[in-house]
Amino acid sequence: MDYVLLALGLVLLISGADGLVRGAARLAASIGIPTIVIGLTVVAFGTSAPELAVSINSAIAGKSELAMANVVGSNIFNVLFILGLAAVITPLVISRQLIRQDVPIMVLVSALVFYLASDGVLSFFECALLVALLVIYTAFLFVQGRKSENAKSDAPGGDELAELTQGNHPAWQSLLWLVVGLALLIAGASLLVNSAVNIARTFGVSEAVIGLTILAIGTSLPEVVTSIVASIKGQRDIAVGNVVGSNTFNLLAVLGISGVVSFDGLTANTQLVQQDLPIMLGVAILTLPLVITGSTLSRSEGALFFGLYVLYTALLVGAAKGEAWVSSLMSLTWYVILPVTVVVVVTSVIRDVARRRKLS
Repeated sequence: MDYVLLALGLVLLISGADGLVRGAARLAASIGIPTIVIGLTVVAFGTSAPELAVSINSAIAGKSELAMANVVGSNIFNVLFILGLAAVITPLVISRQLIRQDVPIMVLVSALVFYLASDGVLSFFECALLVALLVIYTAFLFVQGRKSENAKSDAPGGDELAELTQGNHPAWQSLLWLVVGLALLIAGASLLVNSAVNIARTFGVSEAVIGLTILAIGTSLPEVVTSIVASIKGQRDIAVGNVVGSNTFNLLAVLGISGVVSFDGLTANTQLVQQDLPIMLGVAILTLPLVITGSTLSRSEGALFFGLYVLYTALLVGAAKGEAWVSSLMSLTWYVILPVTVVVVVTSVIRDVARRRKLS
């Protein structure tokens, strides 16, 4: 029964996020906010809405470890799985803005959260700091979007946003979409958290493991759909921007708001502090040289990302179940896979430097 409730919770979450984005986008458009600003803010919040709903529900229910694990797992999944799969489908072109601004911001915010949570706690005041940075970041995006000369064409998810906002939509209709979407999010989050906790108890694994796997993948489904569809349609910059923006919002909005709402902040167990948070930061840093080299994420690099996520998940699940092969796979990871990854990244950087010297 818990699996049925888990699936139902996911359906309600995704439906709620869609309704929330639809209502908010139409309301924003009706008061004259440019499309690019809606894309950078409303859509970014919307794709992070499932994580926000689940984390707030978890924090209020006293399961703050689940709230933290959900965000950490989602950010790892977003970069390694979604970007990896999207790049395998078609090499992803990285815009100058993503390289110079958005990816570095994601890395810096990841480093900040890693530092703040290194003691196993994100206090109320630290979460409030994240919320304050969220306000500053959103205001920055808003001002930047208003100044953009290509507001229509450069908006993340431009085609979908045009379909959402075109035509005359009564304010009451947009508000209804907003309210219904929010209600579905709340209901879906409650079902998802309760069923996930029950499943964790059944298998004897920690809530953090469930948050890093089932909840992280489930709440990242909007990002999966958006990035994969954008990649197939040839909107490759959107596929990358969606993931990068969502990761930044996850850290600032989801962790910050859920920690403030709970009044007690958020906690992280030993595994999260010593393993998963460092992996989240490492994955964020890994994107820097790969997106800078040639301004593309190639199919081979995408396959590398995807393979690393499969490896991470195997180690996570295997360790949780106490499998004997975990130690062997861990040794293989340290002495073979990670060195190969470093060689691939360094080779990409060297080739890019050589290419640029020839061009100059």
